[in-house]
Amino acid sequence: MSVEQAPQLNLPAAAQWGPGFDVARATDAYIATIPAAERAKSDAYFEGGYWTDAWAVVIAVGICWVLLGTRFSAKLRDFAARRTQRPYWQAFIYAALIILVLALLMLPWTLYTGYFREHQYGLSNQNVGAFLGDQTKTLVMFLLVGSFAIAGFYRIVRRIRERWVYWATGITAFFMLFFIMVYPVFVAPMFNDYHSLPDGELRQSIVTLAKESGIPATDVTWFDASRQTTRISANVSGLFGTTRIALNDNLLKGATEPEIRAVMAHEMGHYVLRHPLWLTLALAIVYGIAYWVVNRLFGRFQGRYGERWGVRDLADPAGFPLALAIFTVVMYLLSPVTNSITRTAENQADAFGLEAANEPYGFASVSMRLATYRKLEPGRLEEIIFYDHPSGRARVERAMRWLAEHPPGSP
Repeated sequence: MSVEQAPQLNLPAAAQWGPGFDVARATDAYIATIPAAERAKSDAYFEGGYWTDAWAVVIAVGICWVLLGTRFSAKLRDFAARRTQRPYWQAFIYAALIILVLALLMLPWTLYTGYFREHQYGLSNQNVGAFLGDQTKTLVMFLLVGSFAIAGFYRIVRRIRERWVYWATGITAFFMLFFIMVYPVFVAPMFNDYHSLPDGELRQSIVTLAKESGIPATDVTWFDASRQTTRISANVSGLFGTTRIALNDNLLKGATEPEIRAVMAHEMGHYVLRHPLWLTLALAIVYGIAYWVVNRLFGRFQGRYGERWGVRDLADPAGFPLALAIFTVVMYLLSPVTNSITRTAENQADAFGLEAANEPYGFASVSMRLATYRKLEPGRLEEIIFYDHPSGRARVERAMRWLAEHPPGSP
């Protein structure tokens, strides 16, 4: 945990509090601290993400179409049927096999987006062996969970037919809540080592901040995310007495105490405002819409191509690639909605964090550190469509407006 050069709080002269303080001028001063070359690089990375997201959909749909058109999916179903007479376990075997096949076929794209592109922009610290190791762990967990989930989905479809949409939506909400609240506490340690933050001023400051925010956690941990990435992150997660406050070592080593307090207060805002629950409910509705579209369109495609593909009906596991392709396209088209839902929660957490930590300069400064992989100044429509967090300019402007409304020394 040694540091060669202590990080410095980013505080432009035009942003310092004093007579004539101007929010717009202070915001512009912060934006100007990012060199043009760095901004061009981060803009290219972020804008490139618009295209990688679109291409991911095209590739996934193309793979699903091949699996259907070659009757490979139907052959996997027949293989599973020869292994057991029970429909549930037939679907389970099929699901495990199709997950493996999809992971293998998507591997080149996964390597490009998750490894080569991240290295190209200086955002990854992993070698290819470590990257593939983490991908393998993720695949194993998804095999265990996904196979049971897909088999359960087909069991529901067989039993209640059209009403499967409601059940699938509820089950999806459960898994989302598990991922948001339980994954950081119980699953994330499979990928990183967690340690208690040593006693000192920073630890005490975070613990006090948590206590003042009503968070039932007395320990603060840090984890070695620098093994994988150069990004900064933190979280406050857990349920039923498992609440844990965690920050990664990139944040710990590369940010000042005001910046760390600002980040931790933001994360505490998500917890206090019950965002895991509300995000789960809101996003589950979006997933429910996607399931409804799948239910409406599946029969049309199956009626036209089903005989050629060997797909009998919606309850036939061989039709999974078709359902997946429809679902993937619908969720991509709905991404502005899901982004806006998440961005709203992030805005609320920003507002909470400023009030809780009283660190407008720390908040603005750390927003500039995020500029290494987030475009600072998007257009209004661009932000609505593509951003699941507020832009850098929006965050700095919020911090400077808060400072203007809460001058130093005020109650």
